[in-house]
Amino acid sequence: MTYEVWLPFHADDLDGLPDGPNYRFWNGEQDFPADPADCAFYVVPYMKSSDISVRPLAEMTSVQVVQTLSAGIDHVQPGLQLLPEGVQLCNARGVHDASTAELTLTLILSSLRGIPDFVRGQDSEEWRSGFRPALADKSVLIVGYGAVGSAIEDRLVPFELARVARVARSARETARGPVHPITALPELLPEADVVVLITPLTEQTKGLAGADFLARMKDGALLVNVARGGVVDTKALLAELESGRITAALDVTDPEPLPPGHPLWHAPGVLISPHVGGPTSAFFPRAKRLLGDQLNRFVNREPLRNVVLTTGS
Repeated sequence: MTYEVWLPFHADDLDGLPDGPNYRFWNGEQDFPADPADCAFYVVPYMKSSDISVRPLAEMTSVQVVQTLSAGIDHVQPGLQLLPEGVQLCNARGVHDASTAELTLTLILSSLRGIPDFVRGQDSEEWRSGFRPALADKSVLIVGYGAVGSAIEDRLVPFELARVARVARSARETARGPVHPITALPELLPEADVVVLITPLTEQTKGLAGADFLARMKDGALLVNVARGGVVDTKALLAELESGRITAALDVTDPEPLPPGHPLWHAPGVLISPHVGGPTSAFFPRAKRLLGDQLNRFVNREPLRNVVLTTGS
């Protein structure tokens, strides 16, 4: 049987693709490469808006698999109701672990050691020396202990931390220690010097870091958001930042992109990066390996990896 596969990469640039499918290149352009009704396996373009990502879905009447290239699926969720029953939605678990974990450590260290202030000093030719906090001896709380959360802890290990606490939707044990349920946050937050958010954006996590969450953080603590902007209540965060009680390092914001004139740009104690946790040189080889593996599994009728949900079930 011949399958139509839509890819945001040219098939010639991918190693290990199975023979048989017709590979179509589509990376969000206005014109579709073929009739969407013939597409069986749709790989969602990377770092495109939700409108672009879901635009073909209403016409994909034969699609069996929708594969994102991000760990989050919130950008395709608005179009899932347009799909027939039985479509498997797969995410890119594992593809962004290294890149996002690297950025998380970059944001933590840059914030603690005052790198933004050094850059501003260099721009104005000022020698801004002084005493800065170290990551050593700090307590870190990772909220959202999945693949990326585990990769973040891997990179924290050499920094002589006092403690790493882990939180996920439900409790479990790992080789490194217990993962606490999300209900334990009220007890864990006051103990953390650094709080890292790396949860998916769901109805349960939207606004998770709201006024009560932030108020429980200890004075001088650092909030790092490498999840989604909507996990944090921006108004509540601004109030804490403007009081000077906590600081923040944000790779994601709500709204996003952050518009000119928004108060977050100039809030005291905040470092902002423009949602760059995933797009690095590490992305392409890992994404290509994932697609080769998934498509071979699909053609050979083997179970797919990273199935997040099946429509209609």
